[in-house]
Amino acid sequence: MQSLISTCDFCDQHLEAIATGLVRILPPRFRNFGRLQSFHGQVSTVQCFEDNGLVRAALEGAGLARVLVVDGGGSMRHALFGGNLAALAARSGWAGVVIDGCVRDVAEIAAAPVGVRALATMPLPPRKQGAGQRDLAVRIQGVSVRPGDWLYADADGMLVSAEPLHMGPRSGSAGE
Repeated sequence: MQSLISTCDFCDQHLEAIATGLVRILPPRFRNFGRLQSFHGQVSTVQCFEDNGLVRAALEGAGLARVLVVDGGGSMRHALFGGNLAALAARSGWAGVVIDGCVRDVAEIAAAPVGVRALATMPLPPRKQGAGQRDLAVRIQGVSVRPGDWLYADADGMLVSAEPLHMGPRSGSAGE
């Protein structure tokens, strides 16, 4: 079960890490489509453009409560994620999926017990050529996201951090 998180509290507690780029804030361009309003986990990445073959391949693997971050290049021409993939993500144990691009089958996505954020909806399906790359550093709306980072999402926004934020302050950190 996912613990309660607050991106606002994390921002209040980690202002210095935000200033130095250790904690990064994704721009408020993403909409919530998933049943889970709040989710977090370690990041796995896929980079693809209008083709979701590698997204499916990643979601077929054990999710281990991770978050799949998909760099779709912000394309608004084809959906990269839909109801079947939302159900697959939930069955495979993924905490969430963040799509820098579009989704489709919104009602089906909302029914699956997984967090889903994307830029918009588009009914046109993706291409199926298997193009893209997995588990590499990507840029999502100008923000660097690396495999192994931690992503936190709630109603207030999304944060990415090299270190887990939900386990409390690290020893030696300054807190006021």
